[in-house]
Amino acid sequence: MNNDFIIADFPVRIVFNDTHNNNMGIIRSFEPFRTNNHNSNPLFTLTVDDSLRPVKKDLRQRIDTFDTGNGDAIVDSLADGGYQFIIKDIDGRSCCLLQTTGDFSCCRCALDGDYAMRRFGLNSALMIVFALAASKHDAILMHAALVRHDGKAYAFTAKSGTGKSTHASMWMRAIPDTDLMNDDNPVIRIINGKPVVYGSPWSGKTPCYRPTEAPLAAVVRIDRAEHNRLERPNTLDAFASLLPTCSNMRWDSQIFDSVCNTITRLVAAGCAYIMHCLPDEDAAWTCLNGINKFGIEDNSVS
Repeated sequence: MNNDFIIADFPVRIVFNDTHNNNMGIIRSFEPFRTNNHNSNPLFTLTVDDSLRPVKKDLRQRIDTFDTGNGDAIVDSLADGGYQFIIKDIDGRSCCLLQTTGDFSCCRCALDGDYAMRRFGLNSALMIVFALAASKHDAILMHAALVRHDGKAYAFTAKSGTGKSTHASMWMRAIPDTDLMNDDNPVIRIINGKPVVYGSPWSGKTPCYRPTEAPLAAVVRIDRAEHNRLERPNTLDAFASLLPTCSNMRWDSQIFDSVCNTITRLVAAGCAYIMHCLPDEDAAWTCLNGINKFGIEDNSVS
């Protein structure tokens, strides 16, 4: 049975070959994105099939092992141009074997372990496949907390533990008409030359799985400081600030170039800011008022 979803206006499909151990019960975060409109050309189709086996060693070549934030993923390139991933959890246990075509449009995975391991493995595989398949369509999956105020979206990025979620919560506490769209991995797309941001099925520790969208007003990097102050970095610093927040594969030149191009367009749109702040409600107002002030100045220049 096909399971069809719309994520950031992209149709995606998940197929379970055997529903005894693997079914939609292990990825309930996708249910708000389900659709009954069966698209014949989804962004990708992921088939879950526990009979899948690793590609023979002479048909694959090790690329790298990278940190997913909650574990490691071992990546091999395949002789046919595709990729193989072995996804491990925070305890180093192999949870998922994932094999993809070069464009990530057709993927298969096998899950292993208990319920928690299978849930982690499938969720991670879907996030990897979505991010890399969408990257070629002017879209990026960004590690950020996302709020919406007065019809516009504001994304907050930060190093782990620095306080992006805290800053987002300050906005919701202090600024009326503010709601949480996603707390970990929103999707940003460039549509008709303008950035639009979407909620996603991936929201970290906060269960916020909402099929929402809004024009993107700002991406703000949160830095801890003794005083609250917003700045707009120069073009180079803005690009360098955004690149590490986006899911990417530097060794795949087409994907890397696509991600860099999308980030460049975000910077050119004046979306990038840095907020030096305390974890208090005044920081939220300082951030919002500063973004509005920069916007007024931009309009006066144009």
